[in-house]
Amino acid sequence: MSQTHAGAPRTDAPLFNANRMKLGVFGSNCSNGVVMSAAETAFRPTWEQNLAIGQLADRLGLELMLPVARWRGFGGDVDFNGDNMEVYTWAAALAARTEQVMVAATSHVPTVHPILAAKQGATIDHISHGRFALNIVCGWFRDEMEMFGAKQLEHDERYVRADEWLTVIKKLWSEQDFDYDGAYYRIHNGYALPKPVQKPFPVLINAGSSDAGQEFSAKHCDFNFIAADTLDNAERVVKSVKAKARAYNRDLGMMTFGLIVCRDTEREARQVYDHIVEKGDYPGLERLVAQLGIESGSFQTQIKQFAERFFAGWGGYPIVGSPEQVVDKLAELSAIGIDGFAAGWLDYAAELEYFGARVLPLMRQAGLRQ
Repeated sequence: MSQTHAGAPRTDAPLFNANRMKLGVFGSNCSNGVVMSAAETAFRPTWEQNLAIGQLADRLGLELMLPVARWRGFGGDVDFNGDNMEVYTWAAALAARTEQVMVAATSHVPTVHPILAAKQGATIDHISHGRFALNIVCGWFRDEMEMFGAKQLEHDERYVRADEWLTVIKKLWSEQDFDYDGAYYRIHNGYALPKPVQKPFPVLINAGSSDAGQEFSAKHCDFNFIAADTLDNAERVVKSVKAKARAYNRDLGMMTFGLIVCRDTEREARQVYDHIVEKGDYPGLERLVAQLGIESGSFQTQIKQFAERFFAGWGGYPIVGSPEQVVDKLAELSAIGIDGFAAGWLDYAAELEYFGARVLPLMRQAGLRQ
């Protein structure tokens, strides 16, 4: 599926290829990845492991390496995501050591000035020869934002600021010597060289699922990430965001995320999944739920209902079963309009290798990938 900017189809980046189901690696830059649990794993968020995971994803033909933007952990038993690698430097390093996979920086709007974000993004786009993606997040974790001395805005106002932030970045990527006078940013004689390799801009991603978030994605982005609780609810969100994008004369790709637990049999996979949930970090989850419930308009009352999904998948869509069952579940997501899945695993390197050997061939047979 190709996306559009003002009606112009794009085919210049891996995420715009012809695969019906794009694939990404999600969260490997953070401790525990997407597993808020004390379940045993060899995974650690070291550079050595991230390089190995990124190069394996590259060899397998996956489209995206997507990090989590995190500045501190959630305490509790495992201090979920507390040990993490900064996203722009992480992306630049991976860009230099890979050939095909896109590398994203997940950037908090309040913590990075748009001139710096634009400059870093264009630099990584050149390092990667046009494989950089910018994932925009507004900053819902109050403790992180206050650590920077930033005032936490009301939910919808964060997207007002994000709109200005990204507007400035787009101007820096496509114009020269401009002025911008907004409520949050004032730019005098804006200047940035080099411009990105990708035209008109690097791939833009946002995970907004509230009305304000959907509107932001529809107006600005190439892909919207949704948290899929059920297929029916996910399909409604897909239709809603795509309709908003059409109002801007744009097409928009839809992706989701979650934990994949794949073993030779469903029974083996379910045992691993149940063990992850059994070892879940309840004190950490309590803090996370409080932050999300108060600060985010994206999940709200779903959180307590789906506690195990935070233990096993960061609130995403769990895919558990044999290789054949994993492909069936990915096909179900494709059928409701989901264009890609960003996956985490309990043990990224070993399980991604297994995924490449056992699942990818079946995805090709099913017509999900070429």
